[in-house]
Amino acid sequence: MTESYTRGPRDKTLLTSTIGDAFDNTVAAYGEREALVASHQQLRYSWNQLAEEVERYARAFMALGLQPGDRLGIWAPNCAEWCITQFASAKMGAILVNINPAYRLNELEYALKQSGCRWLVCADNFKTSDYQSMLTELVPELASSRPGDVHSEVLPELRGVVSLADQPPAGFMSWRELGALSESVAVDDLKQRQAGLKPDDPINIQYTSGTTGFPKGATLSHRNILNNGYMVAESMGFTERDRLVIPVPLYHCFGMVMGNLGCMTHGSTMIYPAPGFDPEATLEAVASERATALYGVPTMFIAELGHPRIKEFDLSSLRTGIMAGATCPIEVMRRVISEMHMEEVQIAYGMTETSPVSLQTGADDELERRVSTVGRTQPHLETKVVDEQGNTVPRGEIGELCTRGYSVMLGYWNNPDATAGAIDDDGWMHTGDLAVMDDAGYVRIVGRSKDMIIRGGENIYPREIEEFLYTHPAVVDVQVIGIPDDKYGEEIVAWVKLKSGEQADAEVLRDYCKNRIAHFKTPRHFKFVDDFPMTVTGKIQKFRMREISIEEVRVTVTES
Repeated sequence: MTESYTRGPRDKTLLTSTIGDAFDNTVAAYGEREALVASHQQLRYSWNQLAEEVERYARAFMALGLQPGDRLGIWAPNCAEWCITQFASAKMGAILVNINPAYRLNELEYALKQSGCRWLVCADNFKTSDYQSMLTELVPELASSRPGDVHSEVLPELRGVVSLADQPPAGFMSWRELGALSESVAVDDLKQRQAGLKPDDPINIQYTSGTTGFPKGATLSHRNILNNGYMVAESMGFTERDRLVIPVPLYHCFGMVMGNLGCMTHGSTMIYPAPGFDPEATLEAVASERATALYGVPTMFIAELGHPRIKEFDLSSLRTGIMAGATCPIEVMRRVISEMHMEEVQIAYGMTETSPVSLQTGADDELERRVSTVGRTQPHLETKVVDEQGNTVPRGEIGELCTRGYSVMLGYWNNPDATAGAIDDDGWMHTGDLAVMDDAGYVRIVGRSKDMIIRGGENIYPREIEEFLYTHPAVVDVQVIGIPDDKYGEEIVAWVKLKSGEQADAEVLRDYCKNRIAHFKTPRHFKFVDDFPMTVTGKIQKFRMREISIEEVRVTVTES
């Protein structure tokens, strides 16, 4: 009997430097080559030019008083300043806290407070979010304080906010003003600071939805994310001649690790087509920049393939890329290969807590492997499938997928209990996903932690939405489930029980969610009930709720 255990190849050497030192090595090797293109901002940087900006803002962050290990938040869509902040913070040692651009007040307050952010870099607005107005509402002291001297009751550790707006409101420091502060910090001081950093130091916190109702801050080191970005790009055969279009968000590992760090470790070009995903802007960037690689979740590729102007764009420069975040339908994969010329496109699997990728298909894997599995174990990592007692199951049997190796996070920020519940005493990260490993070591995901919903590549835990909806005065109980959806993979359904004598409808509850939780967490469907399906022992039967909701939505669509 062969056990469901594999160890990735060790022919590639792990990087042993910090992100800042790796960045400097790339600049030295490829200085005149193009590093970054922010199409929507009409900005271009060679590696030498990007290094000038990164070092200037690293010194500027030092001028703010940020010390190694202090938390620096960034709340913005994809832009050149995001990239500069990422590498600048890594060079001077501040821990970058990624704030989801879709976050609303409740979520923003929690992330900033739980991480203890001292400074925040924020955009002025994006889509329906007015970041500056939300911050002023959350921290009214901003308007009457000098930047760097904010003392907030709600966020006691916050000292100031840097705005990316051309004309920020009172109390905000502008990006330009921040850059000017670099003059007060010597270049040698930055070099000394950078030299004191270690590869295992924490350098990034990314919030993931939690089953307890509160997001957890996965804390990642230089070693974690630098090596994962490097290994992902190695699998795609990246060199300094590759040009990667990154339409996925930078606040997520897909963008900042697999995208930015993958390119940086190989001297490749990072291309941001738009602040957020825009299929036409993505196709335009591929064509005009002669991109060789493209990232996305399946819904993004579906939108690109379905765009009415796709035939107008020359995509023949593409050869590879990664599709991740959800299962890819085989017809979509066929069209990506044939119509978008991505013959070497790969599937990747992982989670924020594993930096993120732990399994990946290969460039030469047959089509069936690329649509039915998530590949084999990445270099220098281990994978196993275990039963409920923690025993490794035989090949072909279902169990929980676990990962061990350099990519496993340091832990959840200031949350030792949650960390202990996710990483066992032997260093294995328990993913909560159900998987099967075949005789060749390929892994197929067959289910997942029973409650989690994946909508458009976003991991959503129903408990978080349930606890929020409990705060509505008319709601006495609520249960949230996911049902299949052609566009997003899954959609959210909330079953709601109202208090006696209270009234509310779907419109009322959607309005309650607006500006309080991220739009992708707002339920698409609401079902008002007097009771929930239960077992004889009183346990709620979510599987039965799912069956009923699928049928009701199907009937509604048919009738319409």
